[in-house]
Amino acid sequence: MQKPVKALMFQGTGSDVGKSLLVAGLCRAFVKRGLKVAPFKPQNMSNNAAVTPDGGEIGRAQALQARACGLNLSVHMNPVLLKPQSDVGSQVVVQGNVIGNATARDYTALKPSLMPKVLESFHKLAEDCDLILVEGAGSAAEVNLRKSDIANMGFAEAADIPVILIGDIDRGGVIASIVGTQTLLQGRERARIKGYLINKFRGDVSLFTSALDIIKDKADLDSFGIVPFFDKARLLPDEDAMSLDNRKKETDQKSIKIAVPRFTRIANFDDLDPLRAEPDVQVEIVEAGNALPGDSDIILLPGSKATLADLAFVREQGWDIDIKAHVRRGGRVVGLCGGYQMLGNTVRDPDGIEGHIKELPGLGLLDMETTLCGPKTLREATGHCKTNNLPVFGYEMHMGVSNGPARQTPWLNLNGQDEGAISNNGLIMGSYLHGLFNADEFRHAFLGDIRKGRQAGLRYDQQIDDILDELATHLETHCDLDGLLALVHKK
Repeated sequence: MQKPVKALMFQGTGSDVGKSLLVAGLCRAFVKRGLKVAPFKPQNMSNNAAVTPDGGEIGRAQALQARACGLNLSVHMNPVLLKPQSDVGSQVVVQGNVIGNATARDYTALKPSLMPKVLESFHKLAEDCDLILVEGAGSAAEVNLRKSDIANMGFAEAADIPVILIGDIDRGGVIASIVGTQTLLQGRERARIKGYLINKFRGDVSLFTSALDIIKDKADLDSFGIVPFFDKARLLPDEDAMSLDNRKKETDQKSIKIAVPRFTRIANFDDLDPLRAEPDVQVEIVEAGNALPGDSDIILLPGSKATLADLAFVREQGWDIDIKAHVRRGGRVVGLCGGYQMLGNTVRDPDGIEGHIKELPGLGLLDMETTLCGPKTLREATGHCKTNNLPVFGYEMHMGVSNGPARQTPWLNLNGQDEGAISNNGLIMGSYLHGLFNADEFRHAFLGDIRKGRQAGLRYDQQIDDILDELATHLETHCDLDGLLALVHKK
């Protein structure tokens, strides 16, 4: 018989209420108290993923949470990962390995069979830690999906752990969302919820005092904290593409402007974060229906979970015309992973890995062809840039291989092998390496080629750790961490 696991689960009243961020901050806060903590999310849906040292993949949010804990990544931190892609549904990744594709209906039927793997991973993590902080998915009150649930109450009951609700006051209706969630749940599920956290509060917290009484009266729940809005959260890596909405940054005419077309299946867009964090860089996400800005210094084509479908989408938007005009003006174009594949002459999918589109012409900016085929490449990588010999690091996560004359002028060398391609004039370049711009020296040199004399002071990885420390202090100040720990030890 397995011993009880010391764990606490955080479920939301909806999507994007800040579950991932709060769990990351609480991970760091409890680590600072001397505990060995591990993050866990039973099921995640995101095309923003990270590669584990053993060649698996997990959600990017769990990678950030693991960093907050000071742990290496493990496939057991996120045993089920769904990666949406075009017309074949979602790619299903279980304990780091792709087991196939499934439509929403097919996945609903598959979910109950995945619970043993989810629990196996949960108990595997528990073998070597004092506390597991578990993140739910979406809303705790998706009662229409309850029968086969492995992400929220279904998991909480199977693992027998207490639950804290998270509500987002910034979007409004937080009282109704907490009380309504509690009302929709079954009696045994309501009993499992021990309280709630209010996230993203702005203004005078004393004005919310009467609301606490209302929630207590209507839902019989106590508050474990009202968390003021944490502005620096925008500088941390995000979990899914919802976070790309409405991102603005004040810039001036000296800024380096990077235009990024928003693909329908944009993936691993945290590649943009180090660039966005630079004070003199403007990263503009260009939505469908809008032209790519003519004053851009760089057009960056990001990763995609459906390269062919997104390549067709690029043409539907007329972005291919904008890109070629940008090139004629002497602008730079960077392609990462799926975006790199698009830069070639042709992209083929003979086995229908992504869907019904078998072949499309690429943008023709690099003389190469890509064939989508297995097995999936998943590996960490280190090396250097061939043009300046500066170190780079990151990970590869892709299907397919790219070959052709352009590969004779590689952009990078990774793990001792030439990788990617760069045009003879140095203005068109692409690579399969995600995380490329996390390397400070390389990023500073890359941007310095565009704006001579720019000041390069940002240390991106150090900034992430500093913000996690600030977030932990923020939560220590505004949350009842002793009360949360007491819930764990009551079991």
